[in-house]
Order: sequence, then structure tokens, then C-alpha cells
Amino acid sequence: MNAFRTMLLLAALTALFMALGYTIGGTGGALIAFLFAGGMNVFTYWNADKIVLRMHDAREVDEACAPKLYGIIHELATRAGLPMPRIYLINSPHPNAFATGRNPENAAVAATTGLLRILTTEEVAAVMAHELAHVKNRDTLIMTMTATIAGAISMLANFGLFFRGGDRGGNLLAMLLAVIVAPFAAMIVQLAISRTREYGADRAGAEISRNPRALASALAKLAEGAARIPSPVVARNPAAASLYIVPGLGRGDNLFSTHPATENRIAALEAIADELGIHSPPPVTDRINRRRTSALDPLGRRS
Repeated sequence: MNAFRTMLLLAALTALFMALGYTIGGTGGALIAFLFAGGMNVFTYWNADKIVLRMHDAREVDEACAPKLYGIIHELATRAGLPMPRIYLINSPHPNAFATGRNPENAAVAATTGLLRILTTEEVAAVMAHELAHVKNRDTLIMTMTATIAGAISMLANFGLFFRGGDRGGNLLAMLLAVIVAPFAAMIVQLAISRTREYGADRAGAEISRNPRALASALAKLAEGAARIPSPVVARNPAAASLYIVPGLGRGDNLFSTHPATENRIAALEAIADELGIHSPPPVTDRINRRRTSALDPLGRRS
């Protein structure tokens, strides 16, 4: 089903890309746009993980240098029935995590040193389970490719402000409409899918970790930390925000957000905990204000 959705989404965005190309350059513009979109789809499919990891200056770690983190992810991957992903650390105070890769056999998960400093071991496990859920659901492929195509549409729309194809009547008006509508439509598609997939990964991650309230607690801490220390990568490239477990900038659940509001995700996780019959101490928002945490150091060892 996810593969079918990916194909439909990429077909829709490619059609939008071609329509914008036609508006700017006529039939020739549409053909160029189609060839460019096709080449970009192929390139992104094979290189999405490398692009994203290089963008974050991520460093691969193994069991020798990050034994605790490696052990957590190995146990979760086994529990989820997934191959062991590659593990990356990002030296950044911004607390966040993401997964990337075209399929479970070529997946990678990454966390910032800022995340490891503020979460307990149980919360780190819950966050990594969320990222493995994205891998299992193949969300990493669809979101990386969507972000790439959406960014290209915006680039082509801006290009259209300076060039006008042909002398067709009303072409300038049509081009101006395309410049406004095309990137907006691509953004809406990208953001809507991003919000939907976060709820799905929260549920699947809670089932993998068997600790939905630990994930809820982690989300509260990460959202607060990310608001105080924005992501420099997202500041340069807003499309990267859809990869993270919490927004790299701003809040969720508005028209331009890549994620649901954190409080809504926490409420959903509390409901999942009740549904699974998991009983725990007081609600997350009360508990995290009182409890001092025991975090992993940046290399995954106990502090």
C-alpha cells in the first residue's frame, strides 16, 4: 500500500512539475520538466540517505564507540523484525532524530548529541523505536523524495518569474498563477502526508518499544528543546523539517507545519497506553516537570 501511495504521490508531483514547465516554456518546457523530474526521482531513490546524512554532517558509529545506543537499536530492530540499520550521530545541541534510506535493508537512523543529553535511556529507546517504525512503514523513501520534488517545483516556479515561454494569449497571467499555486500545492501535499505519517510512526513505535508513555515524555522534552535551540539545517533547508521526530522550527498543527502539535501526539500516546493496558505514573506533562532524568552521553554510554 505504501509503495502504491508513493507512486501516486510522485506521479502527481511530476504532473504538477510538468504543468509548471508547460506554462513557462510550452511543450518543450513540459518535456524538459518531465525529464528533469524523472532523473531527480531516480537519483533521489538511490542517494536519499547520503544526501540527508551529508546535509547534517552525521558521523557513523558502531558498537565499539557507542555500545549503549547500539544495543538499544539492535534490540528494537530485532523486536520489529528489521535488519540492523546503520547508526549515525550528529554533533549538534539541537535535540532531534530522524531515519532515512530507500528501504529497510538500506536504512539509517540518526540522533543528535543534544537529544542524547536530555533523554533517559527509556526515552531514547522510544524515540529510536519511532524512527524504526518509519523504516518499517517505508516513510523514509516517500518523504525524502516528496521533499525533493516539492523543492524543485518551488525552484522552477521562481525561475518562471524571470522567463516567459512563447507569445500565447494570457500566458503571463497563467504563469503568475502557476508560480503562486504550484509550490503551494506541493507544500500542502508534503505537509499533509508528513503529519499523517507521524501519528502512524508514534503508534508503531509505541508498539515496538512497548512504552508509549516514554515516547510521550520524550516528545515533550524534544519539542521544548527544539524550540529553544532551532535546527541550523532546517533554517537553511526547510524541507528537512519533515524528516525529524519533532519540528526543527516552530510548532505543529498549523497550515505550514510539518508535524502534528506535540500535545495532540502526547494525548494520542496516552490513549494508546490505555488501549494496550499499560499503566504508569501520573501524566507525562506533570511527571517531566518533577523527575530528574538519567541521560545517555553523546556516545551512548550511561552518564
